[in-house]
Amino acid sequence: MNAGVTRTSLRLRADPRRVITKLFVPGEERPEHESRSAAVIRRVMALDEETACTVLDRTIRMFDGRHRNVRGTFADHFASVSHRLSPDVELSESRRLLIGAYFTHEYSVEGAALCNPSMVTHPDQSGMAPEQLRFVLSVRGIGEGHLSSIGFRTGVIGPGGAITVDTPPNVVATGLHREAVHEKSLFQGKLAEFGHDDEVSAVLNRWLPARFTDAELDLVLAGLHPSLVARQEAHRTVELVRRIAACNYTSEFPDDTAISGRVLWPTGPSERQGMEDARFVRFTDDDGEQTYYATYTAFDGVDVAPQLLQTDDFRTFNVTQTTGSAARNKGMALFPRKIGGQFAALTRGDGESSAVVTSGDIRTWNGGHPVEVPGRDWNLVQVGNCGSPIETPEGWLVLTHGVGPVRVYSMGAMLLDLDHPERVLATLPEPLLLPAATERDGYVPNVVYSCGALLHGDTLVIPYGASDASIGLASTSLRGLITALTPHRHPTAAEQHSTKDK
Repeated sequence: MNAGVTRTSLRLRADPRRVITKLFVPGEERPEHESRSAAVIRRVMALDEETACTVLDRTIRMFDGRHRNVRGTFADHFASVSHRLSPDVELSESRRLLIGAYFTHEYSVEGAALCNPSMVTHPDQSGMAPEQLRFVLSVRGIGEGHLSSIGFRTGVIGPGGAITVDTPPNVVATGLHREAVHEKSLFQGKLAEFGHDDEVSAVLNRWLPARFTDAELDLVLAGLHPSLVARQEAHRTVELVRRIAACNYTSEFPDDTAISGRVLWPTGPSERQGMEDARFVRFTDDDGEQTYYATYTAFDGVDVAPQLLQTDDFRTFNVTQTTGSAARNKGMALFPRKIGGQFAALTRGDGESSAVVTSGDIRTWNGGHPVEVPGRDWNLVQVGNCGSPIETPEGWLVLTHGVGPVRVYSMGAMLLDLDHPERVLATLPEPLLLPAATERDGYVPNVVYSCGALLHGDTLVIPYGASDASIGLASTSLRGLITALTPHRHPTAAEQHSTKDK
């Protein structure tokens, strides 16, 4: 039976006007990393005051409407390079701001592509009619240098299955960096993961409390015995500890910004080349409390790793690393509640197949039970999930992706047991969604890919990236999709024994 997916006419495209400001240090973009800061500052200092004021006024007029606080940005960027000036030099405010302007540049967060969305229920449902549901859509924006960030859109489903997406504001903002409260267990796991079991790690294990601040960490590191600090291995461990601390932080947005005007920008060392493919889920804890989590891929230019976002309001986001043998590669997706007292997730630790893993603390993931391997003509290269499982009376509905000939990405579906999600109940024998003729061309051709669908009544709304050129929205009947699934045949005990013998 065909599952029957209907594409809507809505199409979200990359908007190069969505720009943020970044610190610009002339010369450091070159391979030699030779800063020309001192020379630029000398030239600005050589301008007479009237010219400096004229240039500053012109610059502010050009950019004031494109950013929330362009003067504040210039002041902050001046502070970043002020060490190049003698302490006894007195500057007017105009001169300081102008120097900051020369060390600022715009970055278009969607300049290259927009793709890989996930959809969750909006935390604010006020004003919605009974048949309506307000949603938050996370998006992956890709800009110059293939640098990815996480942005948002909002909209409404219903009535009657209609889908509307709100027009986002013209001005976007990145969050303000806040220090996090760290978990010692995470540090222990990351140090063990990198093979750092030395005297420095033992000191940290002994003297750090279960939860600690950056200031408390600095005190313990400052108190290391000189004989330990002198050891070469100690320097490596201290450097790793500080890197772990920098990778775990809080990003907070001003109250007066709209969700669709916020961009989670790579901040930690593990993300310096991008935050990719956030899979958001509204998680319900055992006590009924709800929060939003998202697993995403952090890329530092060499390694990829799943990391975790947590938020209650899409204004304040806590960012943490994950650890353990199963916390690797791309494509981790959390289940929306605990199963048997444990957090659960789908992973693709081996790079080509899906497994169910569990965790007691949502940060440490080990082991895994395979649930899908490449086996059909349209997914022989690799398989993975397309977002967090959706709970239904029949089981956990998982949208999947598969890679086939000529690296064509298509979407499928499978059903997992509610109490034992490592047990596959049924699968969709044919792709649920293939790239349409109008969706095959883009930054990454021949791809349809989602990071999470949303169920509203019997309507399953599936946002998907189309060849990294745009985001489409499709829908299908949950009942129809469940009916179209084919029961999964599990191998008999004799067959399992025969396979083991081989």
